[in-house]
Amino acid sequence: MHGKQNNVKSALGVMLMLVSLQAVPAGWQESPALGALFDSAGVTGTFVLYDADVGGLVGHNEPRARTRFVPASTFKIPNSLIGLSVGAVASVDVVLPYGGQPQPYPAWERDMGLRDAIAISNVPIYQALARRIGLERMQVWVSKLGFGNEDIGTTVDRFWLDGPLAISAVEQTRFLARLARGDLPVSGEIQASVRDIVLLDAGDDWRLYGKTGWENAPDPGVGWWVGWVERDDRVYAFALNMAMQEGTDPGVRTELGRACLEALGVL
Repeated sequence: MHGKQNNVKSALGVMLMLVSLQAVPAGWQESPALGALFDSAGVTGTFVLYDADVGGLVGHNEPRARTRFVPASTFKIPNSLIGLSVGAVASVDVVLPYGGQPQPYPAWERDMGLRDAIAISNVPIYQALARRIGLERMQVWVSKLGFGNEDIGTTVDRFWLDGPLAISAVEQTRFLARLARGDLPVSGEIQASVRDIVLLDAGDDWRLYGKTGWENAPDPGVGWWVGWVERDDRVYAFALNMAMQEGTDPGVRTELGRACLEALGVL
């Protein structure tokens, strides 16, 4: 296993249970335990946990947490919501064409529905969805959802990969908490469908939802892992972003993110 991932696990053993979510105050609480995890992993980045019930934020590196970055493939979540809402696809299982062009990953070179496409972060499928939605409807709905700076520019199938759309980690958590609780201005059925396709893992009393992203992949850029945990009838939305420098960094996003969730007692 890569050295960064070993360091994350080692630090987690020391830091686990040093932080409690019993009473996260409104506003921001900086966590030394999370900072130690990032330091041990050798990663520059941020992690935010938003307690949707009390409105409190706990995390690492508040200035970066409030800085907007291109959302990359985390936009597949709102893209799914919008595509379903405008009828660009009738369900998450309606097959979309990938276009027939060579792709950087062989798994992307086939037609598939959103359920399969989001699981492997298939960019051409979601670009096809965006083109079906169209620029005008996309702009209306990105603004309606209040996603980041709400600026999609003039290129309907690239704005979440290259900009100008940008969102902060804090904003990601607030958006995802609304989705988790069914509070977005989208039908309840559609929100439930999208929640279903981003479910990653579950235990006896918890469920983990999430989506990765990597701006400028496979070159250096900003990496994301965002989502939420449902536990004991509560919602904890989270967002991690980090500077991606090495080919093995994609695994660090989720490894470090889960370590943060465990250190905070959410997983």
